[in-house]
Amino acid sequence: MKNLINHSYSQILEDIKISCLKSNRDPKSVNVIAICKRQPFLKITKAIDAGIKNFGENRVQDGVNRWSKIKSKNIILSFVGPLQTNKSEDVVNQFHEVQSLDRLKLVKSLSKAEIKLNKRLNYMVQVNTGNEEQKSGINPNEVDDFIKLCKKDYGLNVTGLMCIPPINQNPAIHFAFISEIHKRNNLQYLSMGMSNDYKTAIEFGATHIRIGSKLFGERLEKEET
Repeated sequence: MKNLINHSYSQILEDIKISCLKSNRDPKSVNVIAICKRQPFLKITKAIDAGIKNFGENRVQDGVNRWSKIKSKNIILSFVGPLQTNKSEDVVNQFHEVQSLDRLKLVKSLSKAEIKLNKRLNYMVQVNTGNEEQKSGINPNEVDDFIKLCKKDYGLNVTGLMCIPPINQNPAIHFAFISEIHKRNNLQYLSMGMSNDYKTAIEFGATHIRIGSKLFGERLEKEET
């Protein structure tokens, strides 16, 4: 297993290098976030051994359960899934970053949790680039005002944007679109691209790519307990 994860990670790093060369970028500007969704605990520890430092969880309780057992230092833990307001304190307590900031009610809840716990996180605003009714995210036309509101009125440290393109559309169109919004708001980070489209995302400026199956292989049918 260790060799498989090492091999996959090496291939991803090589892909990053090639994609960055095409767009005249430094490969070190791209962060690999290992997505832990339905992956066994052993694979996560092997990924840490391989040198991966950025990990993403899409369910709060899974993240709390898993990372309370792992004492590795220098790990950056990102929350990347839909977030309920009643989990705000758990997220602020356990995570370093939230990439799925998508509505005012959540902004208010996270701001209160930060004040209560005396801890600040980094945030990325999730943008619904395809205006899909079933998908979370801020409408692209509302992003600029939403970022200003998060920063000025609630003191959240918004550092970037995140998107998940529609499955049945060319992701490059959506990567180019959100990249323009990112530049317009002078943000530092841009999280886009997963196992099937991360090379394209890098060419459009992704600073964070979220990799699950490409790194770990197939997921478990249900989460470990």
